[in-house]
Amino acid sequence: MEKVKQYIEANKDRFLEELFELIRIPSISSIQDHKPDMVKTAEALKAALLAAGCDKAEVMPSDGNPVVFAEKLIDSAKPTVLVYAHYDVMPVDPIDLWETKPFEPVVKDGKIWARGADDDKGQGYMHIKAFEAMVKTDSLPCNVKFMIEGEEEIGSPSLSKWCEQNKDLVKADVILVSDTGMIAPDIPSITTGLRGLSYWEVEVTGPERDLHSGIFGGEVANPINVLAKMITEMVDENGHITIPGFYDDVWKFLMLKELKCLKLHSMKKNIKLQLT
Repeated sequence: MEKVKQYIEANKDRFLEELFELIRIPSISSIQDHKPDMVKTAEALKAALLAAGCDKAEVMPSDGNPVVFAEKLIDSAKPTVLVYAHYDVMPVDPIDLWETKPFEPVVKDGKIWARGADDDKGQGYMHIKAFEAMVKTDSLPCNVKFMIEGEEEIGSPSLSKWCEQNKDLVKADVILVSDTGMIAPDIPSITTGLRGLSYWEVEVTGPERDLHSGIFGGEVANPINVLAKMITEMVDENGHITIPGFYDDVWKFLMLKELKCLKLHSMKKNIKLQLT
């Protein structure tokens, strides 16, 4: 570990400048005019991964923006970590509310101020540089793969299909995601779960033309009122979602998690008994 720390200290200025160069590319996935910037960012990441020590790195097409895949396999008997990150960023409007230029990184009070410095180019590059430090100091303990996409900020519409088409490439024992945060600058933090998003499209139809409220009001349901009532009834007074079947997979997940915890506790208890 000491060699890794020394390598990081000796190369930290280069690490920062490389990150800044990546941040300077305005890879905004929700704006079509930035399509060339998406490709440019993907190519820059490919070059960075190869320079860091990956044996293979590719910019792979998807139905949307390209996916950057790279790997270094040192031993088939050792576990494989798949690092996930995304290189696209959110738009910067309203630009007049920025105190600095969004794509020109500025360091203030030990923090990098720029679009993408935190979400998610900074975290993604952190993994690349940590990987580089271990490779260059001959201390890499496992196989490592990288999957870096360019559509997270628009809901990753192409990623599922890409993963289906490349199942063998993304096989791993664990997936490492750092598109999260830390409790405080001096407190290392591991996020083990996040709330997600679910989308529903509801279509409410009513009369084909406007109806006179004095004659039909109260007799014929107004689609707006029906929709509003549906929305208010989606969550009960305790904050629970009332959509049928919504929690089915959640309960299964929690039960499996509980069973694993019980199994681990039992294993620890047996080990303790054997030791005593």
